[in-house]
Formats: sequence, structure tokens, C-alpha cells
Amino acid sequence: MSKSNPNAPKRLALISSKGTLDWAYPPFILASAAGAMGWEVGVFFTFYGLTLLKPELTAAVSPLGNPAMPMKMPFGPEAFQNVNWNMPNLLMSNMPGFEGVATSLMKQTFKNKGVATVEELRDVCIDMDVRLIGCQMTMDVFGFNKDDFIPQAEIGGAATFLEYAADADVQLFI
Repeated sequence: MSKSNPNAPKRLALISSKGTLDWAYPPFILASAAGAMGWEVGVFFTFYGLTLLKPELTAAVSPLGNPAMPMKMPFGPEAFQNVNWNMPNLLMSNMPGFEGVATSLMKQTFKNKGVATVEELRDVCIDMDVRLIGCQMTMDVFGFNKDDFIPQAEIGGAATFLEYAADADVQLFI
């Protein structure tokens, strides 16, 4: 609840710093859930998370170096789908196209389970007036300009986000 107005809705401040498919979901899921609950929401996209504000999302997932990621098949008999396919890093790093395969399998699994796409979740956030703030410093470092992002994205520096986050009831770094 805002310190200046005790009747104000709750406020969520998120920092999204990663742009892979598995890290794209948390900020949009949390932001859309809080928005649905009537909260004010602001998400600050910095470093690799900034790419989640591009019009076309190309977020991929890499099982390389992610030992907690189970590889399950989204097709075939149930027993086949329930097998954990633990892939050795040596195999993943030397097999061309493995990241694309892993990304396709994850997207298909989400679809099979009825999970919205990242694009759909981002659209829900836009419809709920979630503030999507792109980090100006990251834009400068990576050579982006405002035209590289969706029109609903606002651009601001750390001070812009800190002003917003100062009155937030919940602050999360993702």
C-alpha cells in the first residue's frame, strides 16, 4: 500500500534481467496475476530481460548448464512423456540445433498444459496497464533505441524505477 495514500491499491515492482524462455515467464506471470488482483504493477527490464520488450519475441531455452531442467517429451505415450531425459552437457554443447529442439519441446509442453505463451502474457499485462519500463542504460550499452521495442514500453533509468519501487509493497528481482 502506498505510504502517501493508505487507500491506494497494492503495488508490485519487478526487475526482469534475463531474456531466455524459462526466465521470460516469471515476470509476466507475476505481473499479470498482480494486475488481475487490482494491484499497480511496474516491471523494469534490464540487461538481457530488455529483449522481452521487442515486438517479436525470440526467447529460447538452453538446457546447457541448467542441470535442474528436466527434458520431457510433449508427445507419445504417457510412460514415454514421464521419462526424464537427462542429457549430458557434452552432448548438448556439441549437437547443432539442440537449443532449438529444447525450445520447441518446452513450447509444445506449455501448449499441451494450457499455459499461455509469453506473447499472450505480455499482451495481458499491456491490457492491464502494467508499466513496462526499458532500462535506458542497457539500451545505450547494447545499442538499442526506443523504436526497437513495443510502443507500450516506456524508457527510464534506474532512478525512474526506484521512484516507482520506493512505494511498492512487493519488490522482486527476477
